[in-house]
Amino acid sequence: MAATYTDANFEQEVMQADKLTVVDFWAPWCGPCIQLGPTIDALQKQYDGRVNVGKINVDDNPEVSSKFGITGIPCVLFIKGGKVVDKQIGLAPKATFDKKIEKLLQ
Repeated sequence: MAATYTDANFEQEVMQADKLTVVDFWAPWCGPCIQLGPTIDALQKQYDGRVNVGKINVDDNPEVSSKFGITGIPCVLFIKGGKVVDKQIGLAPKATFDKKIEKLLQ
C-alpha cells in the first residue's frame, strides 16, 4: 500500500528523500481520486525499493497543498532531489505513470 504523507512528515519523507518520490494529492470526496487509488497502489508494488510512492489528503494537509499550489485534484507530483521534476493533473492510465517514472529513473 502507498505511504501516507502529511504536513508533518512531508519535508523528511519526500523533500529529503534520496530517490524519486511520486505523490498523489487527493481527497476522499473526489471521484477521480478514488479511481486513481488502485493505480497508485499498483505503482508502489511495482517500483518498491526503487521509487517512493505515497498519497497526501489535501483536506487534512493544507500546508503542503498550498506550498505546491495544488488547485485541482487528483494531482500527482514527481519529486526528485527536493524539486518537482514532472506532474500529472487529472485521472490518467497506469501506462502514463509508468512512462514518466521510467524516464525519470534513467
